Amino acid sequence: MQIHELKPKTSLKKIKRVGRGGKKGTYSGRGQKGQKSRSGARLQPMIREWLKKYHKLRGYRFGVQGKEVVSLNLSDLEKNFKEGETVSLKTLSEKKLITKNQKKVKILGKGKLTKSLIVEDCRLSKKAKELIEKHAK
Repeated sequence: MQIHELKPKTSLKKIKRVGRGGKKGTYSGRGQKGQKSRSGARLQPMIREWLKKYHKLRGYRFGVQGKEVVSLNLSDLEKNFKEGETVSLKTLSEKKLITKNQKKVKILGKGKLTKSLIVEDCRLSKKAKELIEKHAK
């Protein structure tokens, strides 16, 4: 037996020929104008359109979010930290004030601070620095 002598088990289903008159009306189920109404219309597969867009999305999940500076106020530190605790990236992510992939934090001076806190690896505004140093003594 040769390859060209093989026959499929099931017969192929005949494709319905649309757009050649008949009882369906003038357009025969194809709508009006456009590429789909023409004979021999071949549309590009959608997968190709998706693949063409991927070069714009390269690495969008990894580096972009970590580059942004997250701003926190002194009022946030007042609510979430106790007297004498250390404020660092690790403790802020444990208390869910920032996400794990965020690397830069700036503390702003909005709100009141009544506790002495130790601040590490964070940028400070002038007002926040004054208030933290004032309570550190």
